[in-house]
Amino acid sequence: MNTAIIGDVHGALGPLDALVEKLRLGAGDRLVFVGDLVDKGPDPAGVVKFVRQLSETAPFEVILIEGNHEDRHRRYHINTIERPKVAREMAADALELPALDAELSVADRAFLATAIPFLRLPEWGVLVVHGGIPGTLRRFPETVEEAQQWHGKRAKAFRKVLRTRYVSSETGEYLALGDNQLGDPFWAEVYDGRFGHVVFGHQPWLSGPACFSHATGIDTAAVHGGELTALVLPEDGNPYFESVPGIDYAPRKTSDWPSHPGGELKLARPLR
Repeated sequence: MNTAIIGDVHGALGPLDALVEKLRLGAGDRLVFVGDLVDKGPDPAGVVKFVRQLSETAPFEVILIEGNHEDRHRRYHINTIERPKVAREMAADALELPALDAELSVADRAFLATAIPFLRLPEWGVLVVHGGIPGTLRRFPETVEEAQQWHGKRAKAFRKVLRTRYVSSETGEYLALGDNQLGDPFWAEVYDGRFGHVVFGHQPWLSGPACFSHATGIDTAAVHGGELTALVLPEDGNPYFESVPGIDYAPRKTSDWPSHPGGELKLARPLR
């Protein structure tokens, strides 16, 4: 089985179509999306419909990892029904919420609801999450079903894997966006590999995939003038990247982005 993991698409339908075609996946293969199909780019609804139709008709398996943007849209849609005042407050801060909600069909929403918080690929020793691993996270669920049984503070702490970027230099704790100070590291710089080699999105890297000792970032800024990238884990041979040109659509704030670590992909099959 060949597995391809695609980074954040963010509404870039054209590059996504081109990359899927380039990957040439066949029967029995697996296509994984690392989350954030929506927002920022020109056609988020088109991306959702495209990926949903792939899941329904392609000869390969399609798996969606939940990103923080899918999570936000899910909460918004629920609030339009259960807590309209909260939904209005959310929409006031983010006009893309009602815009996309109006374009998605019942089938589109049902597909987004199939998103899972992580995926384990034991044949590669890989853990796929959208965001990252806080340094204070001591246990990771073995299965999605186990994670779904967690509640309260435990579940809240685990859900930070959707949003983690920076962690405290002193404690390793998750820092919300904008709360990091000079000297607080990007999480993958200090991650020790305790849960496997993490493949993640969430943080855009304009200079290509970000290769850390125990993690690989594949959000290569598809809507910021970068590329849309897939990490391919072949049935035989070594892992490699496939990319197509992205689009220069969403405003960039590259001054807020961590520096690119460079280097080669540090992922190999575990010794058996």
